[in-house]
Amino acid sequence: MIVGPTGGGKTSNYKTLAHAMTSIRHLPNFEKVNYHILNPKAILMGQMYGDFDPQTTEWQDGVLAKIVQDCAKDASPEKHWIMFDGPVDAIWIENMNTVLDDNKKLCLNSGQIITLTDRMTMMFEVEDLAVASPATVSRCGMVYMEPGAIGNGPLIKSWMNTCPESFNKFSKKLLQTLDNYFTKYLDEMLKFMRKRCIEPVVTVNNNLVQSLMRILDCYFAPYRESETN
Repeated sequence: MIVGPTGGGKTSNYKTLAHAMTSIRHLPNFEKVNYHILNPKAILMGQMYGDFDPQTTEWQDGVLAKIVQDCAKDASPEKHWIMFDGPVDAIWIENMNTVLDDNKKLCLNSGQIITLTDRMTMMFEVEDLAVASPATVSRCGMVYMEPGAIGNGPLIKSWMNTCPESFNKFSKKLLQTLDNYFTKYLDEMLKFMRKRCIEPVVTVNNNLVQSLMRILDCYFAPYRESETN
């Protein structure tokens, strides 16, 4: 389980690891990594694990069951990570206990049992474990990622790389000036907001920085080169 608030780098973390393992797949014990993402709270239990059609009484495979079946049938040495990007709660996670055990088997209501291969890994990307049961938590390894540990520097640097190329053509100092403004004012603005403002919806600093960058992108849009220009 990769645990932490939004903006902590959870998604970038596992995608970077998957890309790195894929890049060095010519070395022993490393293979191409395929990750399959689904949000367990975006669909119903029957849509996730499968259910009997009330009209025809025929079994219909769920999204998770289909992904697990396809991955289990893959005879290649490639690795498969099944990523649950959503809150963990007792409504759906308890059915995963047999998967998280050492026997690694997915048991469906139809009576079908799908055995996971050694190349398959179940991963969970969650904000917190407030409603997760001890039985579930004890079956998983934890990686906690805190947005404050990353800081705003990586966000600013990566966003600066997406600025319009015309900025460099116009003035080589333009991007440097923009970077100086971030260095001088950003942290002070965040401190002021945390001390003086009330948030209807709780955010982390990375959220606010990303929102600021999206607003700036709106103003920068006319300076981006396009096929119509």
